[in-house]
Amino acid sequence: MDPNSICRKTKRLAGKQAELCQTQPEIVHEVAKGAKLGVRECQYQFRFRRWNCTSQNKYFGKILQQDIRETAFVYAITAAGVTHTVTQACSMGELLQCGCEATRSRAPPRPASFSTTTSGEGVKWEWGGCGDDVEFGYEKSKQFMDAKRKKGKSDIRTLIDLHNNEAGRLAVRNYMRIECKCHGLSGSCTLRTCWKKMPHFREVGDRLLERFNGASKVSGGNDGKTLIPVGQNIKPPDKQDLIYSAESPDFCSPNRKTGSLGTRGRMCNSTAMDVSGCDLLCCERGYRDETVVFEENCLCRFHWCCVVQCKKCSVRKELSLCH
Repeated sequence: MDPNSICRKTKRLAGKQAELCQTQPEIVHEVAKGAKLGVRECQYQFRFRRWNCTSQNKYFGKILQQDIRETAFVYAITAAGVTHTVTQACSMGELLQCGCEATRSRAPPRPASFSTTTSGEGVKWEWGGCGDDVEFGYEKSKQFMDAKRKKGKSDIRTLIDLHNNEAGRLAVRNYMRIECKCHGLSGSCTLRTCWKKMPHFREVGDRLLERFNGASKVSGGNDGKTLIPVGQNIKPPDKQDLIYSAESPDFCSPNRKTGSLGTRGRMCNSTAMDVSGCDLLCCERGYRDETVVFEENCLCRFHWCCVVQCKKCSVRKELSLCH
């Protein structure tokens, strides 16, 4: 999953990945940043779950070798992270190969925000500013993330990984937002310049977690090229849904084969009834309450110029830890 480590093995690479590594190392650098962004977001979204997206290589690698829901989320959030980071680098002028989104040659549809307010009536507007060129980020993510999973191969795992990669990219591309700036004398808004911006990456993570919770189990078709939903009266998953083919382990106990670290010693919420609650997180093994004392900065004051001085305060905190 680490693009930099992939590029160190360029002798074994072929096609688009080798081409990117050799000719566009600066883009590969952004791809690596995007993969790390995806893993950080994964750790945030799963912080209260039995599997908390641990980044320990041996265990993380085992997750990637399976076709479970968690694997689906990792592939999707990583592909989304690469799309987001490469696109952002374009807008910031950090890549020579791209920049702001190209100005359209003809007027696009009227922004929805204009039609919902009476104050927007009669206001002239045009596309301008520095819109995010999400199509460039989308294509580079597709080139790099899909390169190891060739569509010509007909195994179910390849089809699932490609599908989840695409779902991650679409969680960015399909949810662009419009931002506008007013122009005019004395604060008037006689003209608005509008451009498209990507959703914040936390929104992308939240959306993909919803897809994770509603992920569809599939099996391979007889032709080896199609995926069939498992169960009766289940609609086929669309392009934005996450899919998997195997049930997840319970992640209660350490298991190197499944990539589970177990939940012993994890912090839990003794009053919550959701996945962060001690009953679920501790797998009904029980928990212990522990008082922790630590120091933190407090009573901070700003002194001219320009120093902030703080005192140290001792803070007691009650923690619930899984047995």
